[in-house]
Amino acid sequence: MSQLDAELEHAGEETALSPQMLLLEQLRITPEKQLPKMDFLFRLFGKPCFPRRELVAITGKAKSGKTFVTSMLMACCHVRDVLSFHRETEAPLRLLWYDTEQSDESTQDILKNRVMKMAGEGTFDIFNVRAVEWKLRRTLLLEAVKRCKPDLVIVDGIRDLVNDINDGVLAQEVMEELLHLATQEDCCIVCVLHQNKSGEDRNLRGWIGTELMNKAFEVYACEKLMPERIFKMEQTLTRKYDIEQTMYFEVGENGLPRGAQPQALPKGGEIRDSREQLPPLNQAYRMCDEDGRWSFDVAHLFLDAMRNENEVGGGELRERVMQLSGIAIPFKYNQLLAQALEQKIIEKTERNGRTFYRPAPF
Repeated sequence: MSQLDAELEHAGEETALSPQMLLLEQLRITPEKQLPKMDFLFRLFGKPCFPRRELVAITGKAKSGKTFVTSMLMACCHVRDVLSFHRETEAPLRLLWYDTEQSDESTQDILKNRVMKMAGEGTFDIFNVRAVEWKLRRTLLLEAVKRCKPDLVIVDGIRDLVNDINDGVLAQEVMEELLHLATQEDCCIVCVLHQNKSGEDRNLRGWIGTELMNKAFEVYACEKLMPERIFKMEQTLTRKYDIEQTMYFEVGENGLPRGAQPQALPKGGEIRDSREQLPPLNQAYRMCDEDGRWSFDVAHLFLDAMRNENEVGGGELRERVMQLSGIAIPFKYNQLLAQALEQKIIEKTERNGRTFYRPAPF
C-alpha cells in the first residue's frame, strides 16, 4: 500500500497529506469516476457543437463574416433554427455578448436590426466595453458572467483583453482564466479573434491566438468570397465531432444573412477571394490524358495522406490531403473525397459521433 493510499484510509483523521496532494486526488481520472456528460448547445449540419464548459474560437480576416456568424448564434438562442444552426434545447438559452471592438452605436445597430429581426423579442445581456481600460475589461467580463449566468458567452474580441497580443505569459493567463470561467459557470465561451493580415496566412493572430488554439474545443474560420460576395464558415479544428460541410451564406436586401442559393455559386463550387494568391497544386498528384486534360491521382493522394495508418479522423484526413495537394478550397476536397469513396480507395465509418476513414481492402 502506498503512503497516499494509507493516508486516505484514515480520512477525517489528522493527515500529513499536503493541500497539493489532496487537490491531485480530486483531479485523478479513473475508469469508474463519474464525470458530467458533455452538453452541446447547438447542432451544425446535424453534428453537436459549442459545448458547455469549453472555449470555441471563431476566426477570419477583417470583414469576413465573423459578426454575422455570432449574430446567428445569438438569434439561435431564442429561435430554434437559424440557417444551418439548430438549438439543442426547447427552452431558449441565456446569452451574453461582450463587445470590445465596435462603437456603442454599431453594437446597438447589430442588436436591433440583425439579431432581434432574426430572433424576435427576447432577453439579451449586451455590453460594450470598447472605451474601458484593458485590465478592467477582464474584471468586468468575470463579473458579467457570474451575475448574468449565461449559457452562451460571445467575447468579440479577445485581443482586447490584453495590452500586447504577443505577450505569451499574459496570453496563457487569459486563456486559463476563460477556461476556468467556462467550467465554473457551466457555459460555452465563444472567442472571436482575427487571423493574421497576410493573405495566405490563416493562423490566429499573436500569442493570444496560439494559446486559444491550444485551449479551444473547436475552431471555425470565416471568409468572404469575392466577387460573388458570398460568405463561408467551416470547422477547422475539433476535439470530438468532425463537421465536414461548409456553410455558405449571403446578405439579403434586408441586411440579414440567408443561405447562399446554388445558382449563386460558380460552376464547380470553386469560389474564392480573388484578391488572395492560392498555393500551387502539387504536380506529384496530377495526371494528364492524351488530350492534355489533367485530374488528380486520387488513389495516390489519399493513400499518401493515410501514411499507412489503419484509421484517420475526418478532420485530420482533410488537413493532410489539402496540405499534400495544395488544394485551398474545402469544396474541392469534398469532391475528391467523394471520388475516393466511390472508387473504393478508402472506407468511411462512424463511431461515437465522429467520422473515420481507413484504406479499403484490396
